[in-house]
Amino acid sequence: MNYSTLKKTVALSFASLMVAGLANAQTDSTKTTATTTSSETSTAKVFGGLGQYRKFSIGVNGGVTSQSLATGGSSDFQKKKLSLGYGISLKEQLAHSFALQLDLNGGKIKGENDGTGGTYRNGYVSYDTKFWQGSLSAVVNVATIDFIRRKNAVNFYFKGGFGLAMYDPTITRINNGTQVTGHFKNDGASGTHYVKELVIPVGAGVKFRLSDAVALDLGYTQNYVDGDNLDGFNRAYPTKDHYSYGYAGLEFTLGSKSKPVLEWVNPVAMMYDELYDAALRQEVEALKGRVANVETAVNDLKKDSDGDGVADQFDKCPGTAAGSVVDGSGCVIVFPKDTVAPTPAAAYSNIQFEFDSSVLRTSSYPVLDATSADLRSSGSAVEVDGFASSEGTAAHNLSLSKDRANSVKTYLVNSGVDAKKVKVKGYGETNPIADNSTEEGRVLNRRVQFKKK
Repeated sequence: MNYSTLKKTVALSFASLMVAGLANAQTDSTKTTATTTSSETSTAKVFGGLGQYRKFSIGVNGGVTSQSLATGGSSDFQKKKLSLGYGISLKEQLAHSFALQLDLNGGKIKGENDGTGGTYRNGYVSYDTKFWQGSLSAVVNVATIDFIRRKNAVNFYFKGGFGLAMYDPTITRINNGTQVTGHFKNDGASGTHYVKELVIPVGAGVKFRLSDAVALDLGYTQNYVDGDNLDGFNRAYPTKDHYSYGYAGLEFTLGSKSKPVLEWVNPVAMMYDELYDAALRQEVEALKGRVANVETAVNDLKKDSDGDGVADQFDKCPGTAAGSVVDGSGCVIVFPKDTVAPTPAAAYSNIQFEFDSSVLRTSSYPVLDATSADLRSSGSAVEVDGFASSEGTAAHNLSLSKDRANSVKTYLVNSGVDAKKVKVKGYGETNPIADNSTEEGRVLNRRVQFKKK
């Protein structure tokens, strides 16, 4: 089969695919107009992952190639000639607006020089380059959300990547007044005539959704070759050659029809559907109920029936009169009254403490000073025992009693008593000397005692 026959075969095949795709689109569009507002969002969720979509597609395309670029640039040959190009593609859509695409293209690129007056540039008449090219490109959709329709119908995109081109330039040139045609590489010798070079394709296009399974793709790609031999003419070396490819094609989405196509999904419509989903509304109502229960429980925890500042669940003395001064358990604090004239401090008398405190009272200093004086003069040893009333936990009261005993020891040592002569013990709420059910008794139990040895 010669190249002309191949071109006709490819063109007829591509036309057949286009007709089949358009027919399929007519059938699918008839089906979709009869459905409800959004069948896609019934299963797909905005944050449901890629597995809920159809991501892969294959495409076929055909068009024309040219040595000229839409953005301009010089060429080694003066006149461009349009030729046939074709290709296939495999694409994976990774997001609503981003995809990776593998392209395989083939065809021919042609050009010729002016030849006015029988003179051609450097003797080069024309070239005819057969090429194959494989490339991997990133495709970015720049209009992926349609606020008017529930499904996108048109996508504009840019693409760019890199690849490898294999091409066989055939050159016609003047040799001794005669036109001679030959290969650029290995001309007249056995072996391959193909040149291999890196290529960078950059392009743009627009895609029309014909149905959920078929899309019409119109695009234009400028290909920059890393070599100055695409046309077989190194006229201005080391400049680089280039060519363009304008094409039309069909893209067929692969996968189960029960899944929506990621490229055409409108995430705005999906979010709207999720907000009005019955199951989601039920979850929101259930959450409201749970929040109300938590608020009720918190209010119960804060409830203070007698207004003494202690919540009911911690109040051991409910019903206290308004304005009463209470302790941490909600019980009224009765402050002892000094009705007897103070007597001189006696050494080794009990040291009293405030509620939940290990700080020495100033009223205890005379007893401590008298005790310190006796210990220093006699050289005796003493055991300092700390105690607590019954409010709070046993573990807390034990720690508090030790702190009280250590406060007394610190005072004695600072006043000159030998630290080795002072032993400290804590007994917590054990060994009370008064009734812990009354405030008067609890005041007496908050103490430190001495045992002289």
